[in-house]
Amino acid sequence: MRRGAFISRVAIAAAAVLVATGVAAAAPVRPDGGVSVSEGARDAQQHGDTAGHLNPEGTSENVTLVSKLKLKNAVPEKIADVGVFNGYAYLAAWGVVTCKYNGVHVVDVRDPAAPKEVAFIVSKEGSYPGEGVQALHIDTPAFEGDILVTNNEKCKEPAGFGGMNIYDITRPTAPTPLTEGFGDSTVPGAGKKAANEIHSVFAWDAGDKAYAVMVDNEEADDVDIVDITDPKKPVLIAEYNLATEFPQILQAAPSNLVEVFLHDMVVKEIGGKQVMLLSYWDAGYVALDVTDPLDPEYIGDTDFTDPDPEAAESGFTVPPEGNGHQSEVTGDNAYLIGADEDFGPLAVIGLNVNDTTEITSSQGSGTQLLLDGQVVQGSSVFVGRACIGDPAVPAGNPATTDIAVVERGVCTFTEKVANVIAAGGYDAVLIFNRTGTDGGCDGSLGMTVEGDIRTFGVAPRGQGFAIFDVAYDNAACLAGTGPSRLDVLIGTVGDTLRFTGKFDGWGYVHLFEYENNKMTELDTYAIPEAHDQAFVRGFGDLSVHEVATSAVHNDLAYLSYYSGGFRVLKIVANKLVEVGHFIDDGGNNFWGVQVFQSGGQEYVAASDRDFGLYIFRYTGTD
Repeated sequence: MRRGAFISRVAIAAAAVLVATGVAAAAPVRPDGGVSVSEGARDAQQHGDTAGHLNPEGTSENVTLVSKLKLKNAVPEKIADVGVFNGYAYLAAWGVVTCKYNGVHVVDVRDPAAPKEVAFIVSKEGSYPGEGVQALHIDTPAFEGDILVTNNEKCKEPAGFGGMNIYDITRPTAPTPLTEGFGDSTVPGAGKKAANEIHSVFAWDAGDKAYAVMVDNEEADDVDIVDITDPKKPVLIAEYNLATEFPQILQAAPSNLVEVFLHDMVVKEIGGKQVMLLSYWDAGYVALDVTDPLDPEYIGDTDFTDPDPEAAESGFTVPPEGNGHQSEVTGDNAYLIGADEDFGPLAVIGLNVNDTTEITSSQGSGTQLLLDGQVVQGSSVFVGRACIGDPAVPAGNPATTDIAVVERGVCTFTEKVANVIAAGGYDAVLIFNRTGTDGGCDGSLGMTVEGDIRTFGVAPRGQGFAIFDVAYDNAACLAGTGPSRLDVLIGTVGDTLRFTGKFDGWGYVHLFEYENNKMTELDTYAIPEAHDQAFVRGFGDLSVHEVATSAVHNDLAYLSYYSGGFRVLKIVANKLVEVGHFIDDGGNNFWGVQVFQSGGQEYVAASDRDFGLYIFRYTGTD
């Protein structure tokens, strides 16, 4: 229910449906290994987990490493976003890999060649920042000074906080909390811990007023705007669902672009207007006039080109995946550069051959790969839940292609797969969903799973029932009145199933003309390895994460590309051209990227997830 204390102009969006175009390899992982894409695209473990590094011997071109600083208590995957303001860098220490030492590292970068860690802002127990770390100056009737805004996600219940934090960093070496844990509360009046988790936050000074916008992890209408004119007394003033408010941002085709929600945003003054640029997952990049946050106006948005233009350059014909993650406009506001994050380079197309219906599934994270164009087709065999203590998995027939169909529940996916392998005779495994509203019934999940066999899932429960011609009622399943187990004898042979591998590449970069209404796509860019199937595993995550446009050169942009390193792009004749890169000896794992000025030079701060702060300078010709 909505409270009357703020303005709400939209209704809650309909629940999204997942399709078989590839599931990101990392997201919130349930105890059995289930991975929810709809939550994961903006939650804690979205950021990939593929082992290895690209070019571990190191490589660079036109980029000078000015300095690097290993941060205190930094362990692999501990460091998240970076923001820089007024001579200091702020780097998030997130809480997924370890739920301790969470907070914000404060680093003096006034001498970029000799950065020094000077303070650490400790998060509330069980909470951590990640994507949202931004510092700025505000000057309002209630407060004048420098502030830092950060997001809160949780790694421990019930201790963790949601919402946003605001710190006074006028003295960066002695940050002072102004507000902690403020956000949209699911339970009104229940205190700070009731605030919804937020994935990112961005603040701006609008003269006599100051505002922040938050990504609400827990509600569909998730563009939450907060008045922070008095940062000690923030007020939630509006929340919007852009899919309802401005339906022109949606695409009618292709049909897979259904995960529509806010992921990230920035606000910039353009032509006297406060323009909010929102990266709206599966709806593209959206520009709104928020000069009056209570009456936002549509400026323009992008569509995802079908078929995917970057994949087409490498000879693959696939639909676009959406995945609008983060974006900025160039210094002259002529172009918009968008970064699509995608950790699922290898998808699978599933088919129930007898029924000619789709099997919605993805490939298991650590099982045998079904590469592009490869097909496995055979008879389905129901083997139950395949857990220890359940009836034993019957042996498959080694003379034919048998696909073990397993019901989710009780034990982990890895245990299920191990029991199928131990039975022998199977060529692949399909896991279909259990009962329950928390990721069950006709929901679809990816899987964190290990095993030396091709493994697909998690398919909707109704599709599992259909394989054995058993009637299914999803409403009853959700209500808890449907059957708790598929009522089919173990060893029953069902329909013929076919699975086809489909390589569609890692996340990449778009170049759009910044203009009113529909923005024109001009070009795309990906590192070469992102469209080479040989780099699916073992070389780290090869998706782009963020872009930062130069404040000095209107044609330059800097990218954090996870294991793909630090990349520099130049806009040449409406094309994106790589003009510089850096990967350190031993590899990198970059998350955030931010430009800053010092001594008349432009520098770029980048956060390495495994190490800490890197500072670069582009040395190519202008």
